[in-house]
Amino acid sequence: MIKTVKIEDKKYPGLLKKIKDPPPLLYYIGKLPQEKEICFAIVGTRRYSLYGKKIALEISGRLAEAGLSIVSGLAPGIDTFAHLAALENQGRTIAVLGTGLDKKSFYPKENIKLAQKIVEKGGCLISEYPPGTRGTKFTFPQRNRIIAGLSQGVLVIEAKQKSGSLITANFAKREKRKLFAVPGSIYSLNSKGPHLLIKKGAKLAEKPEDIIKELGLNLKLRPSLDKNGKRERLSAEEELILQALKGQILEINKIIEKTKLSAQKANTALAILEIKGRVKNLGGNNYSLA
Repeated sequence: MIKTVKIEDKKYPGLLKKIKDPPPLLYYIGKLPQEKEICFAIVGTRRYSLYGKKIALEISGRLAEAGLSIVSGLAPGIDTFAHLAALENQGRTIAVLGTGLDKKSFYPKENIKLAQKIVEKGGCLISEYPPGTRGTKFTFPQRNRIIAGLSQGVLVIEAKQKSGSLITANFAKREKRKLFAVPGSIYSLNSKGPHLLIKKGAKLAEKPEDIIKELGLNLKLRPSLDKNGKRERLSAEEELILQALKGQILEINKIIEKTKLSAQKANTALAILEIKGRVKNLGGNNYSLA
């Protein structure tokens, strides 16, 4: 059910109210950010690399597990991975749309199920646009100020020099929010945006600890391995994939067939297992146990 909140209402997000041009009215589904909630935005390109995907899953997942609410734009690519990793780690995530929240005008269509899961798991969908509003070349850049405005900081992972992610970064800078960027290869066009931001003063972020420290938060992040050197706990999806890969090399479609997982869940779980060092991508979407 789509609800509304006016800027003068107590429920209206406090941080967003402080920006230069806050929306006078918000449409939302789910639970709005609370007064003491720590929101952090993660944004990036739709045309991601495996490197960008891994970084998004790792940083978003560990920050969400530490208690931060992950904010993004629900776009395909880095935004989607940020939301998925937060959910995977039992965290809260907030999606800000550049369209109405009704199914007819909702965009992107391929993320409707993800949006439903965000709400089911205690998250929130937010838009300043009434139901029936289709996305335009103006609505998406405009919504980026809400992503930045809701958040104490913004992290950019892979973005070309002219991209929506840099618009979000500029809003964050304007509103004096902490700005972070992940460096990449100097030969990659997706590194141009983050490198430009770092040159202009954004904090270089290599790991979640860099963000927690810069935000001045007293939160503990779970290490990749525990103090006894044991592996991280595994989700049900990860366990299924490890069982399927025992003693053999499988192509991604075969893994999906064996585990009965959706393509989205299988890809996300495989990327997380790679980060954890449990599986290897042998190329051509073929995987084996590490």
